[in-house]
Amino acid sequence: MDRIKIVGGKPLRGSIPISGAKNAALPLLIASLLTEDRLTLKNVPNLADVNLLVRILRNHGVDLAVDGKRPGPATHLGDTIHLTARDIVDTTAPYEMVSRMRASFWVLGPLVARMREARVSLPGGCAIGTRPVDLHLMGLKALGAEIDIDAGYVIARAPKGLHGARIVFPKVSVGATHNVLLAAALAKGETVIENAAREPEIGDVALCLSKMGAKVEGIGTSVLRIQGRDRLEGAVHTVLPDRIETGTFAMAVAATGGDVTLEGARLGDLKTALEILASTGTSIQEAETGVRVYRNGGGIAPVSVETEPFPGFPTDLQAQLMALLTRASGTSVIRETIFENRFMHVQELARLGADIQLHGDTATITGVKTLKGAPVMATDLRASVSLVIAGLAGEGETVINRVYHLDRGFEQLERKLSACGADIERIASG
Repeated sequence: MDRIKIVGGKPLRGSIPISGAKNAALPLLIASLLTEDRLTLKNVPNLADVNLLVRILRNHGVDLAVDGKRPGPATHLGDTIHLTARDIVDTTAPYEMVSRMRASFWVLGPLVARMREARVSLPGGCAIGTRPVDLHLMGLKALGAEIDIDAGYVIARAPKGLHGARIVFPKVSVGATHNVLLAAALAKGETVIENAAREPEIGDVALCLSKMGAKVEGIGTSVLRIQGRDRLEGAVHTVLPDRIETGTFAMAVAATGGDVTLEGARLGDLKTALEILASTGTSIQEAETGVRVYRNGGGIAPVSVETEPFPGFPTDLQAQLMALLTRASGTSVIRETIFENRFMHVQELARLGADIQLHGDTATITGVKTLKGAPVMATDLRASVSLVIAGLAGEGETVINRVYHLDRGFEQLERKLSACGADIERIASG
């Protein structure tokens, strides 16, 4: 297994291009199942999760072609992928694929909407919590799908097709909103989703579905109205920049000091998190080409925060913020309200010298003067990048093991950081 070696203590200076958002790219790729026509997606990040989903879509019969990189001012942009699902040859998504990535479960809605049947493995648990699929199934049942569970598979049937419905989610769920939104695009009549997730990635998928012919109103609000169509058309759509990658690099700059422009980043997609970051003493400005983040000489102030659905502070930045706060001048508090098991990075940060106490869903972080490099182990995607931030801010050498987690969600992480002065390298497994 590859490892990443970091020698900390160097401020970051320069610019970092922000990749397309993984959390939008995955459901956008799945949207190709909704039409016989070609769907072209631009700025798709080259990530392990994207590559796995491509394999799953090929298994369903989707033809894919990827454009090569072209010279010019936009060479940092991600891949352009052309997807054509003219004939869906298999409506089963097998366990060996779905078990490796939860988002692949979202093929359920499009498959039953278009093919009137689907057989998709239950995704099971994961490192950061159980994340049940009950809301996905509730929404699809409301649209007219007959749902059975047999031998670990969800079997969905809609012999007469799906129909519009009013769906009220008892709690906010990004995954269920994606699944029902995609299915509703091919349902007869109007679907109303209340208490829908409001994340920018949901809005990006809704914009793409609108280009394909479905009418979606209420984008960015908690109430989505979808006018389904009997048939959707092809479209060309550019994936929005990754706000989690934006926040991650912003916190790395705050932790190490320095001055970095995050090229292509959008302030509005990450307003709450950047406001919290600013309260630590980090300067954040909108720049002509993105967002400028800098901290030169000043200390890190402690903060208290709890994770919330958008537009609140995102759970996907909790571990990164914690890494930053290990160096704060005082005591900070983070309460994790989204996932019950998302503090596994705490023990690894402690190996670097962090002072963190856990009490249920709350972490109390007392800042220390220095972190010192040590061997550490990545436990999940966001936890692994928090160790990168801590290693960059610490003294001496940090070696991060099991970095395949990083490859799931961060494109060319070492290259982007080293271009800004970080001493970071990947050590290939021998």
